Amino acid sequence: MVRILSVWVLTRTVLLLCVLKVLTAPGPDVTSDVWVIYQGWYEVLRTGTFPLDDVTWQYPPAAALAVLSPALLPFIGYGTAFFVLALLADALALGLLLYAGPRPGRTLRGAWVWVVGVALLGPTVYARYDLMVTAVAVAALLAGARHPRTMGALAGFGALLKVWPVLLLVGTPRARATRRSWGAAAVTAIGVALAFLVTMPGALAFLTFQRDRGTEVESLGALVFHVARHFGWSGQVQLNYGSVEFLGPYVPLVSTAAQALSVAAFCWLLVWRLRARAWSAGTVADAAFVAVLLFTVTSRVISPQYLVWLVGIAAVCLVFRTSRMVLPARLVLAATFVTFLEFPVWFSHVVASDPLGIALLFVRNGLLVAAALLACRSLWRRTVSEPRLQGCDASPGEVSRAPRADTYATAP
Repeated sequence: MVRILSVWVLTRTVLLLCVLKVLTAPGPDVTSDVWVIYQGWYEVLRTGTFPLDDVTWQYPPAAALAVLSPALLPFIGYGTAFFVLALLADALALGLLLYAGPRPGRTLRGAWVWVVGVALLGPTVYARYDLMVTAVAVAALLAGARHPRTMGALAGFGALLKVWPVLLLVGTPRARATRRSWGAAAVTAIGVALAFLVTMPGALAFLTFQRDRGTEVESLGALVFHVARHFGWSGQVQLNYGSVEFLGPYVPLVSTAAQALSVAAFCWLLVWRLRARAWSAGTVADAAFVAVLLFTVTSRVISPQYLVWLVGIAAVCLVFRTSRMVLPARLVLAATFVTFLEFPVWFSHVVASDPLGIALLFVRNGLLVAAALLACRSLWRRTVSEPRLQGCDASPGEVSRAPRADTYATAP
């Protein structure tokens, strides 16, 4: 544990010095989102309304809390306060992983994944509020095994921060645990949403701000246009809705294909949930990891900060000694480092679609696709195929001890 803390202190000192511009990180300045965009939203939000005329505001209402959070440290500038709070969220996630690690059946591998993964993403991780959302997700998953209502409440709150934490609930054991966690999530999400609807105009304006999005240049679908540019494709790359996107012929088609793949991923998760026979202590985290991987890979936008979601959930998976997500987690760590290389280090090459930029995207997105496929296979084998071969079927609603000491079986 001392080594983990030592590495965390060293790496986070470097990250903090980079975002504070004491050290110069390679590539473009990644802190402009905080100093310009977030601070601009802050000035609007503090007046009691959401940014109604800003199409770059694409977040659920509770995101306002993250943007307004630097007000907790009024004695320092907005950006500096934001970076300090990001550091505290980082420390909170690590603390939860360290607390969970030494328990029976668990390990400190998860804490190592967190320490290494966040560092590999570079200073971008402290310049986006995704780190705060991921800390909430880590808390929710670690609470899930024994406190389903707490998990549900945290997942519901997280969903109003940035939507994706709702996927944490996909792997909850059926029957009572699902009723408790899903019910708590619904009550929390509805309660928080109503509070914002009553107190701040424009709480749901974000729902209409993404209708004309293109395909973001770092996404899986974007590889089609990166290659097509070398064969005369007539589209363009431009800043659109706050990210660099492809716009032009066939972009709507590729975006629709990405959405279709997301629907297919949802259908696979539904089939898995209906056919799953066994849950172990780590199945909730494993299923969440698979779900977030699938929806990240199939999204028409893969921003660099999305990798911190995957790192956080992978860290929780590896807390459990019996987790089979070791290889997918390693692939995510490799993809995280390649993400740092493509943004910010060589982002100009990505935008230019030159051989280096295309190679980086092929490697990064290929690693994510491989991680998603391997994670799906591992989850299916652990919860569907192997329990069926071992005869771990129970009567409807019954939960019984499975052949493995750490696994429980249940019928659909």
